[in-house]
Amino acid sequence: MEIEQAIARAKKNDQKAFNYLLDTFWESVYGFQLKRTHNENDAEDITIQTFSKAFDKIETFNESYTFKTWLITISKNIHIDLLRKEKKSIIRVTKHNSDMLQVADESPSVEDILIKEQHLNKLLRDIKKLKPHYQEIINLRYFQELSYKEIAKQLNEPMSNIKVKLLRAKKLLAEIILG
Repeated sequence: MEIEQAIARAKKNDQKAFNYLLDTFWESVYGFQLKRTHNENDAEDITIQTFSKAFDKIETFNESYTFKTWLITISKNIHIDLLRKEKKSIIRVTKHNSDMLQVADESPSVEDILIKEQHLNKLLRDIKKLKPHYQEIINLRYFQELSYKEIAKQLNEPMSNIKVKLLRAKKLLAEIILG
């Protein structure tokens, strides 16, 4: 399959085309993020978010650009957004001409804990609305906190399939949550 053909098929929601694009460009995006973050977990998370966003917006891809460049741009923007969020959690305090950084207190209040528990119960009900194989992959990744490699081994599937299934599961879950 050619890249242009895969993009055209992906725009028609062809799962094999998504898998092909993921397999073809995974290493490029992951390597780019690994150089930026110097952290394998962060690089993997950002790469997954990149493909998720790209696949959700694939119909907006302009063929006059290269697909790899488009992915790298999405990836770079996701990383910048994450850095901005991290900076917001640090407060600069100025006292008598000396700068001091103070980390914002982000420990949850009693109210926060109650709200989180209510959200968790609703989330679990929403997860049960998914097909069983999507429920299983979300459970393995987010509740049992297994790595993609461990999930692939346990389900006896290639890691690229696991990543795509997880992308799909998260997208379907988001649609259920948003109603």
